[in-house]
Amino acid sequence: MSWRNLLADSLTSADAVKRRFPAADTRGIEEAARQYPMRINPYYWGLVKDIDDPLWRQAVPSSLELKDVVCEADPLAEEALSPVANLVHKYPDRVLFLVSSQCAMYCRFCTRKRKVGTAEMVIDDATIALGLDYIRRTPAVRDVLLSGGDPLLLSDERLEWILAEVRAIPHVDIIRIGTRVPCVLPMRVSQRLCTMLKRYHPLYINTHFNHPAELTAEAASACGRLADAGISLGCQTVLLRGVNDSPEVIKELLRGLLRMRVRPYYLFQGDMTRGTDHFRTRIETGLTIMKSLIGHVSGMAVPHFALDAPGGGGKIPLLPDYVIERGERLVFKNYCGEICSYPDGY
Repeated sequence: MSWRNLLADSLTSADAVKRRFPAADTRGIEEAARQYPMRINPYYWGLVKDIDDPLWRQAVPSSLELKDVVCEADPLAEEALSPVANLVHKYPDRVLFLVSSQCAMYCRFCTRKRKVGTAEMVIDDATIALGLDYIRRTPAVRDVLLSGGDPLLLSDERLEWILAEVRAIPHVDIIRIGTRVPCVLPMRVSQRLCTMLKRYHPLYINTHFNHPAELTAEAASACGRLADAGISLGCQTVLLRGVNDSPEVIKELLRGLLRMRVRPYYLFQGDMTRGTDHFRTRIETGLTIMKSLIGHVSGMAVPHFALDAPGGGGKIPLLPDYVIERGERLVFKNYCGEICSYPDGY
């Protein structure tokens, strides 16, 4: 079955969930889906094994989404940082360019769940033109991140048009694509798509896997095709309560990603997005996980642990505290917890 047919056959209602899982909370699913759209394509739905398992929690709407009184609709102030529609300019040398309003699955923890997949997110030729014009007349921009929604939900032809326009801008050094397609709809990553993408190097893709159960043979093949096209792959994992908030799960995930030629890039503290408070973990949880990784797995498997500061403050790196004393000697603990020192008085 083609990826388009799979997408067309996506689950979009509580009734579809109930047919496979009669004990599902139909009312809660319906209520949440009215506020935040639901889409689970058959591929990802086939990976879900039980009610409330780690993949279920990422995919199936929950009444908990409507009980969030802590988080904000736009916690990263993206709208305030948009000089034109669907383009966010937060950092001096890079922009986030939203080119698609659709995703292959609407993740329940999405930062942009306020608008992705809804009529609130209008992306068309006019908005794309405005974004391209802004990049052309802003020479400080050297890095363009295409996101959405998911850019790989666009047709090959439309995506190539956008890539070609961005690549033609002299001051743009690199183009990045943020996509969850290799995880949630890997059959979309065709050889034809990869052949097209390799024409626009230097091109980087940051994808998004959160749990080892997502590291399927299909996902590995999709990532392999992208890697064979010379595209560097990174993974941005979100720390989610009840999904991956343990050292054991994260270790398995990161090792599996490296086997698939995907470099762990970020482990994110969950954004304070309205409707996602039930996913958020304590920062100490992430620091404990980082301690379990540093020195215990290959350095290539260790991501940056970071939070995206509310109000548009940008990504803040978070590290376990190894330093005990600073002075003429730096006194610190090593990864085993042993106290060491280093002369630092020069």
